[in-house]
Amino acid sequence: MTLSANAQEGSWSVSVETHEAQEGGFQATIHVRHASPDGDFERTFHQSRVFAVEREAVLEGLREGMTWIALKKTRTIGV
Repeated sequence: MTLSANAQEGSWSVSVETHEAQEGGFQATIHVRHASPDGDFERTFHQSRVFAVEREAVLEGLREGMTWIALKKTRTIGV
């Protein structure tokens, strides 16, 4: 089964979908988006961890995406 989820904070959004890892278990692909008058921004990345339970991969993917947004908003990282 493939699970997906999304979360929004203002003009930022995170969406996550899971896939089976080659070595067994599950990983998520994370999409971070920001819509602004200066131009839209999108970043996609994959989890490095493998989770035994698909639900945990989705939840951690949402956490990673929201953490990425927090770091970007505070200008801790620049991409």
